[in-house]
Amino acid sequence: MKAFRLDELEAERAANKGAYLQFLRERNMSVGLYALDAGELDPQQPHRQDEVYFVVSGRASITVGAETTQVARGSVVYVPAGVEHKFHHISEDLRVMVVFSPPEA
Repeated sequence: MKAFRLDELEAERAANKGAYLQFLRERNMSVGLYALDAGELDPQQPHRQDEVYFVVSGRASITVGAETTQVARGSVVYVPAGVEHKFHHISEDLRVMVVFSPPEA
């Protein structure tokens, strides 16, 4: 079994001074924690993998392709591989669990 605590993952991510911490990688998927602070710009580009975002905390908007929606704690968003997407109008520090399938390269 592999088990993780969100507070420990957040501390490790912050210690590595990065917005993203991959903490699980398996044959068919990878999982990470993505962090953007209020007012920050999301620099990500489309990925070659399908993604699922689960918002752990914070508030923002996300645009996937031509669609935009508000997200907050508990929101789940699916992003197909290759589709442009960005978080924006981040009004509260955003912490998002990201699942990639297949694993992120």
